[in-house]
Amino acid sequence: MPFPALDDTLHYVAKRIDAHIHFSGNHPDNIRYLRERDIKLINICYADGPVDWREQRRRYRDLSNNFADCYAWCTTFDPPQFLVPDSEYVDRIIAELKTDFDSGAVAAKIWKNIGMEAQKPTGEFVLVDHPLFEPVFDFIEKADKPILMHIGEPRACWQPLDERSPHYGYYKAHPQWHMYGKTRFPTHEQLIAARDRVLEQHPRIRFIGAHLGSLEYDVEEVARRLDSYPNFVVDTSARILDLILQDNEKVAAFLNLYQDRVLYGSDFMENEEQSTLDLKGRESVLEQLTDTYSGEVGYLIEAGPMNYGGRTHKGLALSSSVAQKILFENARNCYSV
Repeated sequence: MPFPALDDTLHYVAKRIDAHIHFSGNHPDNIRYLRERDIKLINICYADGPVDWREQRRRYRDLSNNFADCYAWCTTFDPPQFLVPDSEYVDRIIAELKTDFDSGAVAAKIWKNIGMEAQKPTGEFVLVDHPLFEPVFDFIEKADKPILMHIGEPRACWQPLDERSPHYGYYKAHPQWHMYGKTRFPTHEQLIAARDRVLEQHPRIRFIGAHLGSLEYDVEEVARRLDSYPNFVVDTSARILDLILQDNEKVAAFLNLYQDRVLYGSDFMENEEQSTLDLKGRESVLEQLTDTYSGEVGYLIEAGPMNYGGRTHKGLALSSSVAQKILFENARNCYSV
């Protein structure tokens, strides 16, 4: 198939790892696309409510096993539902994680449903620092695997819908996750505080804060956590537009200072197995992926001006050595891929 034209922007860094993606790219066209560009994808499982995430696991595990130069994968686990004794729940989660790590999973993810959805029979929300998870954390520490944490949401989640926000479309389409006016649910501050307590209590676990650690609104808040917790790094997944909204010099200074603590991730979502699509469908998906990389990588390394996500902005013009760390080396080191 004719691929989208190679973009010189994407070759500013010889090798790249997209450290946060959801892409069932099992067609030979997908493999050739990744190999020609020297890109490796880390597919991320997430336990979305009533949807059984284990089909994600099968797809991502098989891609990693069959195309190890192109794919790695991160597993996850079910939130507690209190339908069985705590010990039975913990034993099952640990057994599944062991199987997944033995099958090549490079990390485990904790999703936002822990803190924002899972509840005790009393109606009390279960936050990530609940003692129930301590044996799980201990097991992951002994397995020497990192934990990807998507705890909380953008601050816009608790604010009125605003068409100017990068997150307007998501909360418009997913009102169940929009917390504005829902006073029974935990606040952003409570969720982040619970996450921070876990970082402090488990200094030997490597934690990756997905989506800029849900502190996307201000890189100074991210920096404060990076300074406080040496075991914490963040990825940029689905938050480049939040960086664009902040002062260019401030964001560039942040990335230069914390160049060893930030991983690039796109959060590109295409769970449809590409082998089930016709040529036109596959071309469309790869064009969307190329546009994402051109816009986001371009923002990091070009001087601008440019347009991405309907916004005109300047690029950060990061040096090649800094870009190499953010776009490749940090993910390779953090996830051991």
